[in-house]
Amino acid sequence: TVNTKRVIQYFASIAAAGGAGKKDSNKGTLEDQIIQANPALEAFGNAKTVRNDNSSRFGKFIRIHFGTSGKLSSADIETYLLEKSRVTFQLKAERNYHIFFQILSNAKPELLDMLLITNNPYDYSYISQGEVTVASINDSEELLATDNAFDVLGFTPDEKMGVYKLIGAIMHYGNMKFKQKQREEQAEPDGSEAADKSAYLMGLNSADLLKGLCHPRVKVGNEYVTKGQGVDQVYYSLGALAKS
Repeated sequence: TVNTKRVIQYFASIAAAGGAGKKDSNKGTLEDQIIQANPALEAFGNAKTVRNDNSSRFGKFIRIHFGTSGKLSSADIETYLLEKSRVTFQLKAERNYHIFFQILSNAKPELLDMLLITNNPYDYSYISQGEVTVASINDSEELLATDNAFDVLGFTPDEKMGVYKLIGAIMHYGNMKFKQKQREEQAEPDGSEAADKSAYLMGLNSADLLKGLCHPRVKVGNEYVTKGQGVDQVYYSLGALAKS
């Protein structure tokens, strides 16, 4: 990962030395965008593991295209095999993806208000099963780098907020509780605060979200039927939604 970053930085610096790259008024030059793709990808795809504080938990294939003059003309990145299970479960000595802790760092307090969250990671079960801090990483600085990377890559303010809201919704998913109905194997919500917050952030109706989890519609043949779910099944569905 580090070697790849160095090679990309080298190509970009050579291109920049040859003259100013094309610059959109609302985003950075091509060279800047290629370099800034890394902090954005690492925020969402890197995490602390037992052996590495900044381990890539996904694969990426980078193509850099050169023009006839030998200068950079474009680039594209394909990502694959993201370790989705980490979103809802971490080992004791490991940590969830950096982006969660960047947001909780309070470097941008307005995000906490917008996402209806506190800055205490232990308030959110999906992200507090392992470590919550990493000595070699300054989450506050990394959040500012991630946010700046979005700007350089050409994200609009609404697009950025949409990304952050999804992260907040995932954190609230982990706090949703369900219980079994008396004398039935059917699950029902045990309170709705976390569901209300996650639904709000996703632009959904809270009742519809809970109904979809507890009574999903499934296709049987050519028809759709409503299926009842037990508590374990609902939690499984909720985890699958968070990882999707």
